[in-house]
Amino acid sequence: MASCHQLILALVQLCLLVLFVNCRTLNKCSDGNLCSDRPPVVLVPGDLGNQLEAKLDKPSVVHYICYKKTEEYFTVWLNLELLVPVAIDCWIDNVRLIYNRTTRSTEAPPGVDIRMPGFGQTYSLEYLDPSKRSVGMYFFTIVQALVDWGYTRDADVRGAPYDWRKAPNENKAYFLALQKMIEEMAEKYGGPVVLIAHSMGNMYTLYFLNQQPQAWKDKYIKAFVSLGPPWAGVAKTLRVVATGDNNRIPLISPLKIRSQQRSAVSTTWLFPYAHTWPSDMVLVSTPEANYTVRDYKRFFTDIDFEDGWEMRQDTEPLVKALEAPGVPVHCLYGTGIPTPQSFSYTSFPNGEPTVFNGDGDGTVNLLSAVQCKRWIGQQKQPVRLKELPGTEHVAMLLNYTTVEYIKSVLFSP
Repeated sequence: MASCHQLILALVQLCLLVLFVNCRTLNKCSDGNLCSDRPPVVLVPGDLGNQLEAKLDKPSVVHYICYKKTEEYFTVWLNLELLVPVAIDCWIDNVRLIYNRTTRSTEAPPGVDIRMPGFGQTYSLEYLDPSKRSVGMYFFTIVQALVDWGYTRDADVRGAPYDWRKAPNENKAYFLALQKMIEEMAEKYGGPVVLIAHSMGNMYTLYFLNQQPQAWKDKYIKAFVSLGPPWAGVAKTLRVVATGDNNRIPLISPLKIRSQQRSAVSTTWLFPYAHTWPSDMVLVSTPEANYTVRDYKRFFTDIDFEDGWEMRQDTEPLVKALEAPGVPVHCLYGTGIPTPQSFSYTSFPNGEPTVFNGDGDGTVNLLSAVQCKRWIGQQKQPVRLKELPGTEHVAMLLNYTTVEYIKSVLFSP
């Protein structure tokens, strides 16, 4: 009788072990790599959506309190201590870019080396502030949910941070690294990858997918989950370039931060696009002129920022065609939040505008976010749209509906 009980106990232990192994999805594929019942995940952040670090050896500084030389890299985004009065002058001088009309590209100021930490890891986009203050929380909720479902940080869920100050034409090395990481993850975990992008990261992801052969996408990409996509640009970018935008942070002067915001090529890249915005819709009005999507050259001239027109010329063609990505798409967008749609100035370009709102998520205008619908019928892969009523642009990353939708994509056949 004892030996019978021991045999039953051994069988139960064996069954539990098998269940544990299956739950951890550590079965070996025939090629020796790990097989999983869930796809690996790559996260692509949006504008301002991952940490930046700097190392300095500058010939001069704009203020005596600014560091001229540092031995190590330090966080410049997001570091709240650098965004206070006076210190912000140092920050602007370090983070700004210098546009070169000859090379059609940007470069850092002399003696400034900016890098994007944590490629292939999640920490630099879970919290934008390394101190993990709640104000800098970004992808944490989604990553933690993935971990709760059995994923492992920096293994089968990884981040793909990039220099969000620039457009894709200046980030070629990034796309090569992204392609390699996707291929490695798919091979290691025995299945294609799900890409989850937010905000401008969707434009980056679309550009990346448009560069890949269909056979590559069929092999390596299971789905593309698009959160808050600005497919046709966003109206608020015109205000950012014209008079600066402090994002309602009272200590920061919009005009002061404007120089850095103008230097970021990605800002003009996200100007509204004529393929979607009505040609007669006034985006900016002043006592002297009205500006629509047809008037950008005059707009940049009138604000004395003609480099902006050159930047727009460089970047507008990158995803202007909105070519279908050729993978299953899940397009989630917020509605019902007042979203800047046009700006009226009495003093231009150095005054604060009156803002007129339309529908959207507070950042991305609704007519821009839903443009993924044009891919229905343009590609054989499914395209699904999901409205998130009352959901703000960044808050959608914390939204229960968003998280559950992602779960359904990951664990569906």
